[in-house]
Amino acid sequence: MNGRARRVALVPQVQRPRFGRADVWVESPLQLLSAIEAHGAGLLGRHSTIHPRGGTAGMDTTVRALMAQAPPGVGFSGPGPQEPPAPDRPADRWVTGDAFSGRIQRRLMGPVHAEEFVIIDDGLATVKLLQLLTGDRPVPLVRSRGPRSSSRNALGVASWYRLRALARQGRLLACTALPISHGVEQAFRQLGGHLEHHRFEWLGTQPVTERFLEPTIVVGSALAADGLIGRAPYLSWVLDQTGDGPVGYFPHRREDPGFLAELARHPLITVHPNTIPVEMRLRGLRRGQRVTALPSTVLPSLRLLLRPRQVAITGQPIPGHWWTDAASPALRAHLGTSVEEPGS
Repeated sequence: MNGRARRVALVPQVQRPRFGRADVWVESPLQLLSAIEAHGAGLLGRHSTIHPRGGTAGMDTTVRALMAQAPPGVGFSGPGPQEPPAPDRPADRWVTGDAFSGRIQRRLMGPVHAEEFVIIDDGLATVKLLQLLTGDRPVPLVRSRGPRSSSRNALGVASWYRLRALARQGRLLACTALPISHGVEQAFRQLGGHLEHHRFEWLGTQPVTERFLEPTIVVGSALAADGLIGRAPYLSWVLDQTGDGPVGYFPHRREDPGFLAELARHPLITVHPNTIPVEMRLRGLRRGQRVTALPSTVLPSLRLLLRPRQVAITGQPIPGHWWTDAASPALRAHLGTSVEEPGS
């Protein structure tokens, strides 16, 4: 056994269930569901206090839904606009879904008053984070979209060093349902980090509360609303999905009401209101139905949930002429590799 293999062997998967308590800061419905899954998998300890960011209809609805069915040991604080202050006594685990957040990174620059820092799913950003952390050179942990200042880049680089230092101390855990390449997973474990997978086991025990009968389900994207792809080609693509019959459209929470109203005027398109994550809503789909989406976290997530039901999940690659100048080459490349199932 060579030195690399020995080091990987020294970073085993964590034992479950775990003891202690966790403070969890979540800013999106998916992060909230991910927190429940991580707790249900025994990764966060006996007691998890979830601190949700409030202020959006989708988030508030998801909080209410999950409060009513959360597993034992999960508690909720009142929704607030920012992460909770440092606790009076250290938590066993400090949990977040967005390690690219400048606010979280500024907290990382001070003492981490927890035995372990835990990263839960925040969509494809989680995959990107692990890729960056296991790279050979320091890179700023910043989002692929939007302007960057020199100070923001500096904070992102400092956070790269900080998270890698926590990994080397055995204090960094990532918990995800998304497929991680073998090379990245091995490199993360070699670094000292713990990587745990879940398959929505907790969600799978919950009753199905909604049924949708349209043969084609389109999961909406925020790329057009964010100005990263053109509105016209995206609209044309959605309308083309009606070639196989009625379409159920599930909008992203940031999509423009005017765009959704235009879709709703089509006689074969039903725009379903944005409520809770589609991972929770679409579990009742049946064989013969089809789900399609642009590159998105929902593709691997729904494959996990709907494969036993033999529901077809297809990803639509983004043609080059759809992109706008606001989309960086890094973002285009990242989303270009996240459409199809690994090994397909």
